[in-house]
Amino acid sequence: MRLFPVFAVLFLAVPLVELYFLIKVGESIGAWRTVFLVIFTAIVGLWLLRQQGLSTLGRFQKNMMEGKTPAGEMLEGVFLLVGGGLLLVPGFFTDFTGFLCLLPLTRKFFARWILRHSSASMNPMMGGFAGGPPSSDEHIIDGEFVRKTPNRLDRQ
Repeated sequence: MRLFPVFAVLFLAVPLVELYFLIKVGESIGAWRTVFLVIFTAIVGLWLLRQQGLSTLGRFQKNMMEGKTPAGEMLEGVFLLVGGGLLLVPGFFTDFTGFLCLLPLTRKFFARWILRHSSASMNPMMGGFAGGPPSSDEHIIDGEFVRKTPNRLDRQ
């Protein structure tokens, strides 16, 4: 799939949607209230980002201490990063999308969905992604070696 057309549409469509919503809300409640609402949603979003980020970090550390792979927490961290960035962009559409990334219920749902449908699968015995080094011993060659350094007198 080519990413350039997707990003081109996003960079054109999202600002147009944002402008539409800003104008419609501004017509309904007034310009200053609209500006206040945009700033208020950014502040609430940053507070929620801090709270959820610390919670996700705690679960990440707990899983690491227990020897579990924290794949879900890492993906949730990506959603938190994207959600926080979207909340800093002024507008109602990006705020709504950012809040979806920050709310625990929707964030965990999206993270589980991506983990279930991702092409990379985790191999717990290898401690990483499948397709890594071979797990059988047939490719391992055991041996010893001795490194000999050249003598300076032999060069003359």
